[in-house]
Amino acid sequence: MRGNRLRKGVPGRTLLRSVERSIKNVLYAIIYLILCLPIRTLFRMRVKGREMVEVERGYIAVARHRSYWDIPILVVALGWRNRVHFISRKGLSRNLFLYPLIRFFTTAIDREHFTKTDLRRVLAAMSRERIIAIFPEGTTRKRVQSKSGVIHFAKRAKKALLPVNIRASGPYPPHYPFHFPQITVSVGRPFHVSELEVEQNEGRKQPEQYRELSEQLMKQVDAA
Repeated sequence: MRGNRLRKGVPGRTLLRSVERSIKNVLYAIIYLILCLPIRTLFRMRVKGREMVEVERGYIAVARHRSYWDIPILVVALGWRNRVHFISRKGLSRNLFLYPLIRFFTTAIDREHFTKTDLRRVLAAMSRERIIAIFPEGTTRKRVQSKSGVIHFAKRAKKALLPVNIRASGPYPPHYPFHFPQITVSVGRPFHVSELEVEQNEGRKQPEQYRELSEQLMKQVDAA
């Protein structure tokens, strides 16, 4: 009897997820249309390599993080058909300009005190969303080493890594109100963690290997 109820509940949950996905797609398209013209105009933005993103394939988009503008720039660069779900730090929701994106299209985690609960939330998002975006440096501050969590997530979720290089010709972050740089967004070839080169040494601990893999990953981002 209980098994019958559970089986009956599955189509209902599937339908609910489908409706939720459709609503998110429509909302994302609206946000994209609102952002597209000002972002392309202010930054005279050019995009290279968008064809690297296959419609039916899942990715972890990886980019350096130098400004909060990186978020809407990435949204516009990948296009409205490629809905992006961001992994963000707690507290970012206070940014009113980004609030609609953060409210509906992010999973917030505590980067400084990362727990198993945060890990479960990230992996759930990886399973649920086609494209996840992560800024491994975790902050817009300069000279910050990228964190290795993205390597762990990619291995667990078995998603391809998509390197995205946001290049600025001029001051970035912008010098307000008139000095906006020209932005070129280059999307590189997707690849899996196994394709990154790292020295194999049985005596090395996993955190050390993951740090080196993260460094190799950011070199791929810079080369995109």
